[in-house]
Amino acid sequence: MENKKNFGVLMYELAQRLFKIPRSLSGNGNRETLRIINSILGGNLKVYEVPSHTQAFDWEIPKEWNVNEAYIITPSGEKICDFGENNLHLVGYSMPVRESLTFEELKSHLHSLKEQKNAIPYITSYYKEYWGFCLSLELRERLEREFGDSKEKFEVIIDSKLESGFMSYGEVVIKGESDKEIVLSTYICHPQMANNELSGICVATYLAKYLSEIPHFYTYRILFVPETIGAIYYLSQHLEELREKCVAGFVLTCIGDEGAYSYLESRAGNNLADRAAKHILNSRYRGYKAYSYLQRGSDERQYCAPGVDLPFCTLMRSKFGEYSQYHTSLDDLSFISPKGLQGGFVMVREILEVLEINGVYKNTILCEPQLGKRGLYPQLSTKETFGVVKDMRNLLMYCDGKLDLIEIADKCGFCLLDMKEWIRKFVENGLLRKE
Repeated sequence: MENKKNFGVLMYELAQRLFKIPRSLSGNGNRETLRIINSILGGNLKVYEVPSHTQAFDWEIPKEWNVNEAYIITPSGEKICDFGENNLHLVGYSMPVRESLTFEELKSHLHSLKEQKNAIPYITSYYKEYWGFCLSLELRERLEREFGDSKEKFEVIIDSKLESGFMSYGEVVIKGESDKEIVLSTYICHPQMANNELSGICVATYLAKYLSEIPHFYTYRILFVPETIGAIYYLSQHLEELREKCVAGFVLTCIGDEGAYSYLESRAGNNLADRAAKHILNSRYRGYKAYSYLQRGSDERQYCAPGVDLPFCTLMRSKFGEYSQYHTSLDDLSFISPKGLQGGFVMVREILEVLEINGVYKNTILCEPQLGKRGLYPQLSTKETFGVVKDMRNLLMYCDGKLDLIEIADKCGFCLLDMKEWIRKFVENGLLRKE
């Protein structure tokens, strides 16, 4: 895995392209998002359409939701809460409405945030029929002052369709030498939010592009699904296959800002994905934040559920729910950056590289091997070469056919990526044998 391209600017440009496309659990915005992803992946993304009302374990695929337009006209003629201006203005899955209401009648359908007066909140009502609008507290308070005691009418227009249709999701499988798989999963269901929604899409898309251009041992399966219901449906169709093939999986979310790197462990806390992630984070991302499964919130809820128990964990920069812009209009394109996206991309790439290198090896020589006669020992023993020689010897000493390389690297205190060439040389010189 040697291709080291910087995709930061390209990922940010993709985020800009996708930002105003209306997405939800279903609908044409999701299809357009998948179409754009597919154009970057050279037509290799397979898009699937799942009919509404299809059963998936304890859940049912919802009706399809599409919006033509939605807004409110105040009694003074001002157009507010315009869905075309910001998708967050409309409560997700709002049913169609065309009514004239006083402010007193309207206000129970208006949502704002007391603690963030200038932010539009992100609100949904997927599984119960409802309609509503989201607006800043500043605007709501102004409306209250101007029309709170008035009998004048607001014109409420929601031109939406909520009907039997389909839920869309995308999948790309990139073949490797082995049928064993590493799975990357991200979601496509949040409207007009940059870190919470688009960062995972952008990093996953360009990881798929990167992986398609280089040789690798594992097969990679990259999923673009609506959060929760999409992952549940996918598992309902592919669980046995994933149990057989998946050696590690990662949920990618909130991975494009310049905050601290973050990791949320699996329910078990010690699967191969956990171990690879913690190894890289401890080696190269000191100061990262670790979260327990008790603080879950994305699709690790499904992949690690009892009875599913796939070897997944979650990779982030600023964790969902831990930054003030989360689930508001403040999570915009200014909150992510090419540098932040590239940092998230590199973190995941390095974890994948560790998994590609990892394996169980056995030393073929009794006692310490003579490295010098094989050209594997520095000609001069110096202070600078001491640490390298120590790591080489420790690697050989612990390759006993029982411990894998991640365990050895953790025990010996070196980064496995730094030993990649030595492992190759030891195998080529017959000192190590892969079990």
